[in-house]
Amino acid sequence: MIQRPWSCDTFVALPDSTRNGALIFGKNSDRPAGEAQPLRRIPARPAGSPLRLAYVTLDDADAYAHVGSAPFWCWGHEIGVNEHRVAIGNEAVFSRPWSAAVAADRDGRGPQPGLLGMELVRLGLERGATAHEALLVMTQLLERYGQWGSAIVGKDHGSGAYDNSYLIADPTEAWVLETVGSEWAARRVSSGSYAISNELTIRTEPDAASDGLRRHAVEAGWYPADRDFDVADAYTDPGTPLQVSHIRRRRADDLLAAARSGGALDVAQGFAVLRDHLEGTFLGGPMFDASRPDFLTLCMHEHPAGFTWGNTAASLVVELHDDPERPVALWWCPVTPCTGIYVPYFVEAGRLPDNVQRPDPLVDSWDPRDHSAATYDPTSTWWQWQQLLDVVKDPGERDFPRRAAAVREAFDELENRWLTAVPKLAAAPEELAAFTDDCLSAATRTAIELIERFGANPHTPVDPRWAPSMSA
Repeated sequence: MIQRPWSCDTFVALPDSTRNGALIFGKNSDRPAGEAQPLRRIPARPAGSPLRLAYVTLDDADAYAHVGSAPFWCWGHEIGVNEHRVAIGNEAVFSRPWSAAVAADRDGRGPQPGLLGMELVRLGLERGATAHEALLVMTQLLERYGQWGSAIVGKDHGSGAYDNSYLIADPTEAWVLETVGSEWAARRVSSGSYAISNELTIRTEPDAASDGLRRHAVEAGWYPADRDFDVADAYTDPGTPLQVSHIRRRRADDLLAAARSGGALDVAQGFAVLRDHLEGTFLGGPMFDASRPDFLTLCMHEHPAGFTWGNTAASLVVELHDDPERPVALWWCPVTPCTGIYVPYFVEAGRLPDNVQRPDPLVDSWDPRDHSAATYDPTSTWWQWQQLLDVVKDPGERDFPRRAAAVREAFDELENRWLTAVPKLAAAPEELAAFTDDCLSAATRTAIELIERFGANPHTPVDPRWAPSMSA
């Protein structure tokens, strides 16, 4: 059985539903276990040579500075924020056009490869000064180049491709963009909150759509011509189960609604949404623990039986306010947020610590089929937190609940201190960069202390899959 990317979750809370009156955006990026996902800062640049991406080459354009979280092999990003306070995240979705492309690929007549969803995230950040402008950039590129091709290390197109949906936000509004092949629909969100997962959510009233969206579905026999057009009903692949995404999306909706009824959402509650394992529900959270998940949850963990997609590889929460005198903090957490810590980073700082950007991108090729999984690097922030996760869930110890509680006790104190300090920071780049350096140093010291307290060596991976000799 081919394991599909059946997880990733993104939410947005508009200013009318947040405690500080600023838009809050959050995403968990779920990827195959062991696929390192560093944080990168991409400086502004003028248009230059054509961009050679994984499968297509396109004309370059002037690009805005931004910070993005990206699989180590990928030109694009899973999540990011640019200098104009536009945030974008993507989700894998499975549509009828995708299913037809998979079948054609199996017969040796697959479609021409196009853009990857992660590439469109970065292109939107580079070229969009508002959420709506990014939406236009992304849809125009989609219509011109299409989407098809593996986005998973070591997988061919048929087993590694997927369609994409997106949340695109700025301080005043958000757009939900859902794409199916080269067609698309979009919905504007101007109040309340909205959560997306690995399913189409736009039904009969999109605010914008491609010209051929309805016609293509009717001509393909996917939807009757005499009925009000329902995007999700017409285009959702009937062969892909939705329960793995629908439960998570509804859980995120419920947590966001609870925050609104309790006095509105803040950044710390955004962290809590993305750390959720269905605790406090009639399901009682994990029957055993999060290292052996019973369901796919917002904070995703690899299951020994392989029924989950992998782990949450990185998580981001950002408060997009419109005060030009205050910097915007990108709260980024490597690996699973329940065993991790959100450290504040800033586009305005002009730089990132070297360790969070490791492993370096391998720019000879952006095609994931040309790469194998990265190996353990004890100097990489991402790998340090992967090691912490592996130690906390050590199946030989069977002590995940106690170890996870110790992690939260240590990290929550730091996070609370930083949450109090960030609103008082000036926008001076060096002050912001120094603050991040101090936060990351404290977090790293704490992570290493926890790894050693639990009896492991920070320099040697406890999971043999990540050792260099195992990946050659």
